Amino acid sequence: MAFKFDFEDTFEGGLADGTYEVVIQSMTETATPNGAEHIAVVLVVRNDVEQKGKNALVFHNIWKAKATGKYNKSMINTIGKYARMSADKEYNSLQDVFDDLERKPLKITVKNESSEYNGKTYENLNVKRWGFTALPNVQHAFKEKDSSNKDVFDAPIDITEDDLPF
Repeated sequence: MAFKFDFEDTFEGGLADGTYEVVIQSMTETATPNGAEHIAVVLVVRNDVEQKGKNALVFHNIWKAKATGKYNKSMINTIGKYARMSADKEYNSLQDVFDDLERKPLKITVKNESSEYNGKTYENLNVKRWGFTALPNVQHAFKEKDSSNKDVFDAPIDITEDDLPF
């Protein structure tokens, strides 16, 4: 097998600062171990577009304000706008919104930044800008969970009297 190095195609430990075509993989309402509630948005860099970082995940959180106990609606509206959602549609629940946004394409600009919390410094990849996709016809191939690779602990174990040593 012939091989030639291509230093334009390397793994640098994550996505570089830049603009990427992505698809919303999932949105879920969750909380940190300390109880801080947020919407966890998981974006995947599209693999049907010629760009670096294909299939890389970008994690974005929309936090509930401590003072009001509510989410910043403008953040949800921003994602909806650039995902080309209808302004006329009314949803019965936040989960319905999440379901409708799933697998919608967007363009995002990200930046690697440091932050400090409780005396520790963290490196974060932050979404700095949301935009309309230039390529709305999504052909991204999602990695599906392999159902044939079930956890051995999920299968029942049949033990007969002959299997026992006593």
